[in-house]
Amino acid sequence: MIWYFSPWLKCVFFFEPEARVGMAVLQRGSHADPHNPMTTTKPKMLIIGARGFLGGHLARASAQMFEVVRGDRVPTAQPGGVQIDLANRASVDSAFQSTKPGVAVLLAAVSDIDRCEKDQQLAYEVNVRGALHVAGASARNDCQLLFTSSGAVFDGLQHGYSEDDAASPISFYGRTKACAEKAVLDMLPSAAIVRIALAVGFAVTKGTNSMLDRLAESWAAGRPVALTPFEYRNPVDPSTFCTFILELIKRRAQGVFHLGAKESMSRYELGMKLAERMGYPGLVQRQEVPAPGRAPRSLDQYLLTKKIEATCGIPAPSCDQVIERCFDGAAETEI
Repeated sequence: MIWYFSPWLKCVFFFEPEARVGMAVLQRGSHADPHNPMTTTKPKMLIIGARGFLGGHLARASAQMFEVVRGDRVPTAQPGGVQIDLANRASVDSAFQSTKPGVAVLLAAVSDIDRCEKDQQLAYEVNVRGALHVAGASARNDCQLLFTSSGAVFDGLQHGYSEDDAASPISFYGRTKACAEKAVLDMLPSAAIVRIALAVGFAVTKGTNSMLDRLAESWAAGRPVALTPFEYRNPVDPSTFCTFILELIKRRAQGVFHLGAKESMSRYELGMKLAERMGYPGLVQRQEVPAPGRAPRSLDQYLLTKKIEATCGIPAPSCDQVIERCFDGAAETEI
């Protein structure tokens, strides 16, 4: 048993050495390759958080290449789904053993920054311990792992962060993601971690944390939305996200990557462009002062994307391209 101390979270957790078994086999690529013409059956991809905003899009985009297994905390009677409670190691192990995926993508997390600040125990159990459970199960089952993280691991005091910059989170949510990143790579060095600053687009199904769905609902009702002019992000749309994720999986990429548009803009500017594109000009207001009781946010989460562009051989889109791609296939959204 190995103990690991996190100075950010001021807590100690452990993982078992057996999580490293099969690493040599995993790194040789023992699973079926979806791009190998000799492969006769689709490899399985377990998407943990498939009912979420990005998870729904990835499940749809992966269907031709993989046999998709939708992992979610809530039990489902639908075929191709499996119940998985990240905070419960037995649940995670059971999901991996019953589905035997060749690739796992961990998207699920407590991502509400304010909620994480108020319920730190829950945030830790899901975001940190849950990530460890998945990394351990991936290693024990010789499964390729891709884990999504956040630009919130940075303090936002500089313009432009590369993958080599040290984590400097200022919110509890950011601390959980930074801690999970280190723990996952310590346990499973072959894992890929993809940080994004802001995902924007319509969800495949209703009831997710989709920013654009919430904005559209307010604007359609004639309600203005206040957005900050001092928080900068380089957003990514679901289509671009899925394209890069699948390419990283195809290339068996390892380590940390930043994904987003090639330049950044403020939340207010982004909202103005989205409102104009949807025919609701005038329904975006400047929020000059943070709302009371709001957890701290880093002001500038501009994530530099040169590494992921070079690795995947795909150029990062502009912010305008990201916005336009949000509306590609929007009519396919399911109720």
